[in-house]
Amino acid sequence: MSSIAVSTTINGDDVEYLCQADETLLDVLRNRLGLMGAKEGCGTGDCGACSTIMDGRVVCSCLVLGAEAEGRSIETIEGMANGNELHPLQSKFIEHAALQCGICTPGFLMAAKALLDVKPDPTEKDIRFWLAGNLCRCTGYDKIVRAVQDAAQEMKGARA
Repeated sequence: MSSIAVSTTINGDDVEYLCQADETLLDVLRNRLGLMGAKEGCGTGDCGACSTIMDGRVVCSCLVLGAEAEGRSIETIEGMANGNELHPLQSKFIEHAALQCGICTPGFLMAAKALLDVKPDPTEKDIRFWLAGNLCRCTGYDKIVRAVQDAAQEMKGARA
């Protein structure tokens, strides 16, 4: 099987890589580019642990082929913080104890970021809808929802 050359943008940086035709974006991120934040929880798109943002939309990177990233803009959890300064969502997840084992956390954070990027003042119903594709076995969802609500308020205040 021949390799496919891909040129894309990941976390704002131009990136080029070679991948196999059947290689998932998750495998490319982890095994070829060393971006270990997205996790493989199920490999079938049911858990959200591998969520990334592609062209502004949340995608399960285990269901996207690495070759499909050609010309696209990809955001991963590694690009969320600004250097050592955590994104407000990351800070609020810590503050609200909205994480435990950490397997699902990157996916939840990416889904929440995608929501706040398009709807900066979401209702609880909006948050629960946007996070519905992510499963957590440890923490439960109320702490996560409260963390997203609190981050939205903080970010709203920063914009005012």
